Amino acid sequence: MPTFRHRDGTTRRQVIQAGLTGLAGLSLPDVFRLRAHAASGDSPPDTAIIYVVQGGGASQFETYDPKPEAPAEIRGEFAAISTNVPGVQFCELMARQARVMDKLTILRSIHHPSTQHSSSLHLAQTGYYCNASAQDNEMPCIGSHVAKFRVASNRGLPPYVAVPPNPGYGNAHALGNGYNPFKVLGDPRTKNMSDEERVASNLGFRVPNLTLVEGLSTDQLDDRNALLGRFDQAARIHDLRRDAEALDQFRAQAVDLVTGPAARKAFDLDKEPVRVRDRYGRNSVGQSMLLARRLVEHGVSFVTLGTFDWDMHGILGKRMRDLSPAYDQAMAALVQDLSDRGLNRRVLVVSMGDFGRSPLYAPSPAAPKAAPGREHWGDVMSVLLAGGGFEGGRVVGSSDSKGGVPKSSPYRLECVLALMYRHLGIDPATTFNDHSGRPRSLLDIRDHIKELDTDARGG
Repeated sequence: MPTFRHRDGTTRRQVIQAGLTGLAGLSLPDVFRLRAHAASGDSPPDTAIIYVVQGGGASQFETYDPKPEAPAEIRGEFAAISTNVPGVQFCELMARQARVMDKLTILRSIHHPSTQHSSSLHLAQTGYYCNASAQDNEMPCIGSHVAKFRVASNRGLPPYVAVPPNPGYGNAHALGNGYNPFKVLGDPRTKNMSDEERVASNLGFRVPNLTLVEGLSTDQLDDRNALLGRFDQAARIHDLRRDAEALDQFRAQAVDLVTGPAARKAFDLDKEPVRVRDRYGRNSVGQSMLLARRLVEHGVSFVTLGTFDWDMHGILGKRMRDLSPAYDQAMAALVQDLSDRGLNRRVLVVSMGDFGRSPLYAPSPAAPKAAPGREHWGDVMSVLLAGGGFEGGRVVGSSDSKGGVPKSSPYRLECVLALMYRHLGIDPATTFNDHSGRPRSLLDIRDHIKELDTDARGG
């Protein structure tokens, strides 16, 4: 019988061996082996990204592009307020971010043709549309490409981490499961709860592979590792290709990640002062953004997190009043914190959704008696950038007086992803092989945002 091989040349026996040494329940050595392919070549720049996905589609009117001079049926119910940059206004719901506008760049002319949730979110995660019914990736997401082409600057940490609430379409697809995100499970705000509160809330904050299998102590892990080592020693006698020696290296990395101090320190929110945790907000969004800052500070290359469901339609007014304060507080705290720590050149923050919202503020056609809101709208959307070496206090592009289409400097959504790749030192024209073996570019649309090309980290 012919030997079964994966596309990367791995035999079935190697996969089984790798699975056996995934001591905390996942095939971590296999993950490290796969990622080792990315370790050759020039060292990547010491840069990182925090990608905040506004799943559901954030309204440009109720965030960064209000239209105070427009009629009420376009303007909506919220007022525009001045930021700390003369001539730039935000929606009143973004009051804290308005006070750090001098550290932000707002793109007001991003667009793409779709208004369908799954295809648009898939575009925001990968740079490609998917079938409307797709439940998982049909192309690799940007974080997975980062995991393949970059290694974390701290080898004790994964290069790509997804923090809850995890946005959809964040997997590796054709790259293989070894490049899927290292996921934080549960809710980071539960780190501040008592055991009784945590049980009552039915929430739990845990990081897989950073806690040993229940009932397995560190000493037992050492013994089990020694036992596996003896099996591998016997295997070496018959392994003329020296695969067993290579496997030892990756098993060691897996054990380091499970038991070593680097990952535990990076993920431990209890290391943060109380005043810092309070500044971000004692809620899911705030503590997730704080965790994201800790991860990039300690050497993770790419952190992605969701915020909440921005698909509000006829309940937009109430939902924005209820939910946007947490986002506003956390984002303002993150931007200021990165600046205070001198991380605002190395770390780029990007916040964007699937698409924008329609200019008409009215009840949904499907529920004409409901409260007013806005429908899906791909023709224009706003995107927030912070850090990354970009000069703050700028607005790039504009929408028309109704907030419905770009008026100046229109750019496709994929251009934002191209900007992210370039910040990490990855050429978006780089190719990978899809499931059929066909070479595909990371992005087919990868134009520069020209207004940012003169910045230190631009283009």
